[in-house]
Amino acid sequence: MHAEFIHEDRIAYFTMEIALRNEIPTYSGGLGVLAGDTVRTGADLELPLVTVTLVSRAGYFRQEIDAQGRQVEHPNPWDPGRFATPLEAKIAVSIEGREVWVRGWLYILKDHMNGREPVILLDTDLDENRADDREITHYLYGGDTTYRLKQEIVLGIGGVRMLQALGFSVRQYHMNEGHSALLALELLRRYAYSPEDVRSGESPYDIPRVRELCNFTTHTPVEAGHDKFPYDLVQRVLGDYVDLAVLKRLAGEDALNLTCLALNLSDFVNGVAKRHAEVSRQFFPGYRVHAVTNGVHPYLWTCPSFIKLYDAHLPGWCHEPELLVRADRIADAAIWGAHVEARNRLIEKVKALTGVGLHPKVPILGFARRMTAYKRADLLFSDLERLKSIARQRSFQLVLAGKAHPRDGGGKQLIETLHRHMHELSDVIRIAYLPDYDMDIALAMVAGVDVWLNTPLKPLEASGTSGMKAAFNGVPSLSVLDGWWIEGCIEGVTGWSVGDSAQSADGADAASLYDKLEHVVLPLYYGYAGDQAAWIAVMKGAICKSASFFNSHRMMRRYATEAYIR
Repeated sequence: MHAEFIHEDRIAYFTMEIALRNEIPTYSGGLGVLAGDTVRTGADLELPLVTVTLVSRAGYFRQEIDAQGRQVEHPNPWDPGRFATPLEAKIAVSIEGREVWVRGWLYILKDHMNGREPVILLDTDLDENRADDREITHYLYGGDTTYRLKQEIVLGIGGVRMLQALGFSVRQYHMNEGHSALLALELLRRYAYSPEDVRSGESPYDIPRVRELCNFTTHTPVEAGHDKFPYDLVQRVLGDYVDLAVLKRLAGEDALNLTCLALNLSDFVNGVAKRHAEVSRQFFPGYRVHAVTNGVHPYLWTCPSFIKLYDAHLPGWCHEPELLVRADRIADAAIWGAHVEARNRLIEKVKALTGVGLHPKVPILGFARRMTAYKRADLLFSDLERLKSIARQRSFQLVLAGKAHPRDGGGKQLIETLHRHMHELSDVIRIAYLPDYDMDIALAMVAGVDVWLNTPLKPLEASGTSGMKAAFNGVPSLSVLDGWWIEGCIEGVTGWSVGDSAQSADGADAASLYDKLEHVVLPLYYGYAGDQAAWIAVMKGAICKSASFFNSHRMMRRYATEAYIR
């Protein structure tokens, strides 16, 4: 069943999470969605990839919001047998001194242009394993530190062995974040020198050979985003897998730092935006960190009305999204008509999910992302009286969405706070919070709102991709200058900045956000002297200058030429 994919050398793309489709909850947020966009684009461009991930049978979680605005988590299991085919090969990894067996499921990601890419989902839920080992691949980002280490052994070490067992010939390994960095240890063992060839004090492994094979994309400048494991735990769970002195030299003396390991054993390392690469070079001095700014998949993140519009005016746009630079030739009425269709679909979805009826003529601001402190979802609500004053002059509406990690108490509190503010503002501003944020809700929001908000604390937004998705649907961003928006913001052309490019300060950023909303964005939307053309010009700017560049096709062509072919 996988034989059609093993006739040529492939790039092995390793990722802890991936958004394959809405019904398969093997992703928690932006990292997984980006992984899905990466593989879809590989299919579009006929790049020979093979993706390795965990089956995550228990999914992430299904989110309910109770009457007090509290997040309630419900299990969200899925049956891989509905969407994937079991593979016959089984491999074993050593965990806590015993063999843990792993099998794979083959999911074939098919794109709209008939491209196909194999995705291997690793699964330990086998009769051969004891009960706790069967659950290693169940919970995405679940469990304690020991559980996470076991998962990363299965992903990295088990993934390399599974590809070999299935007959894949791998020319490069691409680690999407540090979760899969243990694959490099398996490669070290594969390229170990014979004992008689090793001189005293030299490495027993062909480290340069391993480096040639590995690429690493780091996604976070947040300290908590880098997995670290104490060496006593590593030795108990993984054993003496590689020489401990070498491991400490590669992964850190105090603890096994997977980001450090990946940096030291990868020939090509990149951040996901120019600013993020700069921050990463400061975070990890001495390493050469390239910048390959993220992009989003054109076809997946463009709503039906804009797909129809682009197909009619710019045929081939979804394979060559640079053609969107010509979108300014499309008539204003056609752009606006496509947007109204998308907006009406969002209004219907909001009504169905929350009962809130949005007004079809009042601008909608959208904010949706993982709910955690540094994303500052509450920045817009810093001064409720100021916000009410702005809304009384020129009314607007808000649609919010996002999940907090089950163990992120601050993120959960943020959701409660937002709901309290929604109640306090209800007499002036219509606000809806859509529960159980997923890919379908994301597309409805990025296409149906009029302005996309993003207010992270600088410099903690590595890239951000939601605003790129909005741009494909003619929706401009009102965002803090961090991540991709430093590159994408042309003031008044593609959207608007919040604050400046210096360090964030909540008070200054909130004041800037209110000023832009009150004096620039809302007056422009409502039209000076009834002129809507100026607003549509910004919509066209978002398409022509943001969507045409910040797409996954440009991103993957960069990876192909700079990382994969060398």
